[in-house]
Amino acid sequence: MSAVLVVHGGAWAIPDEMGPASVDGVKAAARHGASVLKSGGSALDAVEAAVRSLEDNPIFNAGHGATLNVDGEVELDAIIVDGRTLASGAVSCVTNIANPVSLARAVMEKTSHIMLTGKGANQFAESIGINTVPTDKLVTEYEKKEWEKHKKYIAGVMQEFNTKWAHDTVGAVAVDCAGNVACATSTGGIRNKMVGRVGDSPVIGCGGYADNSSGAVSCTGHGESILKVTLARLVLSHVEQGKSVADASQLSLQYMSDRVQGAGGTIVVAPSGQWAATFTTERMAWAAAVDGELWFGINPEERLKEKLSQ
Repeated sequence: MSAVLVVHGGAWAIPDEMGPASVDGVKAAARHGASVLKSGGSALDAVEAAVRSLEDNPIFNAGHGATLNVDGEVELDAIIVDGRTLASGAVSCVTNIANPVSLARAVMEKTSHIMLTGKGANQFAESIGINTVPTDKLVTEYEKKEWEKHKKYIAGVMQEFNTKWAHDTVGAVAVDCAGNVACATSTGGIRNKMVGRVGDSPVIGCGGYADNSSGAVSCTGHGESILKVTLARLVLSHVEQGKSVADASQLSLQYMSDRVQGAGGTIVVAPSGQWAATFTTERMAWAAAVDGELWFGINPEERLKEKLSQ
């Protein structure tokens, strides 16, 4: 069977000036992940590589483009799930780590736990030799200016999410030639969040989930809403009931909107190679590497295509 990889750069009101760089970033990440699959890498390898590419790109709110909390600090969350075994690894509230998705994978493979948080996650990173970077290296000048501009703005995270200056999450899903699926999700959270706030991204079944029996999902959007409806698992429950991945995504996002008034997006891939990129926010940058072609978009109903080898 053909391998498929899908990535997203976050579902939110992406400003026009950030649109082209966001699309270029997801296309580059999709190509990077697809090259891993083409060379015989697993779905797990591919989603980690794709998300690392997004974490390294300062246009996105993950790794090097992270937002700042109310105290002006970076707190990063990430998850990775292997659909073959249901092995999972997650980290939350980590600081000074450029690629938290790789730290999440290390938690999965090198500990008997699933999630490490804060000080403990950073201590674990140090113990296995993962390099740390100064916070300043993870924060863009744009973010510093935006944080200064809005730090006195009093609002809940839902209000902040609905403004144009609220960045969001990155993620990837893949199915490899062996039919194994995997997902990975990473985020810097939401600007001006409370210290210690953890959203959906590192929570199994919420920010991401993968199971060879149904598929892999990575979610993006208002974290508190996604947590309330366990969005990733909800999508796959619809797939298990016979829905297409596109219909499962639409139904789940509509339920989240109706039930808790939350907006967001999902990328999904099934073991068969069926895939979807769906969102209810103004925009979501996404790209999919499928059968030698690269599909991508950012606006509703937009599906552009070019050769993957370009």
